[in-house]
Amino acid sequence: MKEQKKIPTSKVQRAAKLFTTGAKMGGNYVKYIAKTVAGDEKAREQLDEDNANDIYESLSELKGSALKVAQIMSMDKNMLPQAMQDKFSLAQYSAPPLSYPLVVKTFRQFFGKSPDQLFDTFTKTAVNAASIGQVHKATLGDKTLAVKVQYPGVADSVQSDLKMVKPIAMKILGLREGEVKQYFEEVESKLMEETDYEHELKQSIEIAEASRDLEGFVFPKYYPEYSSKRVLTMDWLDGMHLKEFLKTNPSQELRNQIGQRLWRLYDFQVNELKAIHADPHPGNFLIQQNGTVGLIDFGCVKRIPEDFYKKYFQLINSSVVSDDAKLRELFFDLEFIFRDEPKEVQDLFFEVFKSSMELLIRPFMAESFDFSNQSYFDELYAMGEELKSRKDIRKNGVARGSRHILYINRTYFGLFALLNELGATIETKTSFEFSE
Repeated sequence: MKEQKKIPTSKVQRAAKLFTTGAKMGGNYVKYIAKTVAGDEKAREQLDEDNANDIYESLSELKGSALKVAQIMSMDKNMLPQAMQDKFSLAQYSAPPLSYPLVVKTFRQFFGKSPDQLFDTFTKTAVNAASIGQVHKATLGDKTLAVKVQYPGVADSVQSDLKMVKPIAMKILGLREGEVKQYFEEVESKLMEETDYEHELKQSIEIAEASRDLEGFVFPKYYPEYSSKRVLTMDWLDGMHLKEFLKTNPSQELRNQIGQRLWRLYDFQVNELKAIHADPHPGNFLIQQNGTVGLIDFGCVKRIPEDFYKKYFQLINSSVVSDDAKLRELFFDLEFIFRDEPKEVQDLFFEVFKSSMELLIRPFMAESFDFSNQSYFDELYAMGEELKSRKDIRKNGVARGSRHILYINRTYFGLFALLNELGATIETKTSFEFSE
């Protein structure tokens, strides 16, 4: 893959890049209209593919928050056209890497030395490159290390990038400003944390230590003396990304075992730690032949406020879901509906969220669940498409749902997608203690 020798870092340069992309999308749409008029049945498919290529090319050059938004969107199989989902998923671990001189510049800035002066060996080409940083392999004595280096200018451009990317994301998703404002604020907050590697170092050590007794997982050791705000050094973990692992044709028993481990990991983090690894895309898991899972990258951790936790997870309590009065009060507390809006609007959104929740919590309602069952995911997709097309919902375009829901749902949608790709059937019991 071709290396990048520079990244646009000024607001003007980054805005110009996105403006050019918008113009290309406009041109693609003009071609789409012409093909539709001419009766081309594949016009829509070609439009999605052209837009996917143009948007990804632009965002992969910008990197940082702009590319991270694409990565987040690619995790939800129901959110994007297939062409965009396939292209944007490359941001998980296959983005174009930065050239070595830029890596050396970062090391000299924070350590006063080049990588070759700090380590015995250091790969000049990145072994993985994602949205915010890239990984190099290094050795020091008898240790093999993974060294994550952040792209220049990423931390300084989070706010301006999100302002520029928001209109593109809203157009792709068919949403309005009022529906996304508080969620983009939550994304901005998390991205600011993700670009601070000193913060990531601290919470990586904390959560890895707290989760270390979980069977079937391995966590890297971290090295503060070789880390900084823009460089993070940890043990190298061997293993395969999910797609590579599945190519080895693992048994159904092993798929189920790995799926069960992933379920228990997130149940433990949600219910015991109240802090979750909220970036469950395939690039953050390394699977070994025996089914042991290496968990890396704790840059995105969602801390769950106790009051929100007690209310939100009552939604998987069958006695609450089946009681409309209790459920309505819970929806008020969680900001799905509001006490100061007309009753007909309350009733509309009560029914919308009730039917949505009944589908979303289905895995929790059974003793075991077959995540290879594609019909469940087809139902999720159909529900999303229906909600996006309903004018009675769209005309009430205000943000609904606590901002804390964004990363909780992102985590579970990501987990469901992993289990679906694994084709795992697992026990789905939870350790959440329901109040009477």
